[in-house]
Amino acid sequence: MIIAIDGPAASGKGTLGRRLAAHFGLPHLDTGLLYRAVAQRLLAAGETLDDVAAATAAARELDLERLDEGALRGRAMGEAASIVAAMPSVREALIALQRAFAGQPGGAVLDGRDIGTVICPEADVKLFVTASAEERARRRWRELVARGEPADEAAILEDIRRRDRRDAERPTAPLAVAPDAHQLDTTRLDADGAFAAALGIVSAVVASRTKS
Repeated sequence: MIIAIDGPAASGKGTLGRRLAAHFGLPHLDTGLLYRAVAQRLLAAGETLDDVAAATAAARELDLERLDEGALRGRAMGEAASIVAAMPSVREALIALQRAFAGQPGGAVLDGRDIGTVICPEADVKLFVTASAEERARRRWRELVARGEPADEAAILEDIRRRDRRDAERPTAPLAVAPDAHQLDTTRLDADGAFAAALGIVSAVVASRTKS
């Protein structure tokens, strides 16, 4: 079973992905980490984030086993990731890696921006998770404060709106709702409520396919 979860920044898709994967005993991949890792490698090498050739080379050399999730979670790295993620050659370089992960025996859960539309268009279940920009900014602010990082909610909101525009307007694999995706608005849901709603959707799809 492949579960594809898409949505804008800070919508809660990563948390849902991890919890659904744990519930169904499936491996999970936050594909946003791949773009963060590309951006991190560029910055560490002293390259600029708009260097397409360097970014593409970094994407081709990525190893899932060596991703340092803790070092990739900061707000600055998220903004940097959205820049390299807009490069068609970077996205192309990462397609095979993501599809190989999804193709593991038994399936997988992947979350990102183009999982249901590009990476796994034949996924068994597709979710598009969203929330208002204001609520997403509050969530990101709380997350950063909890980690002891400096955070300004107004600046975070502007950052999220900028990333939304960049994700939706890029020419390759823009953020979009797959025609057969189940939409889930988590604006008024806490983490447990969002998980219960998502689990209900996935379970209903699985049950309907089992009957057929």
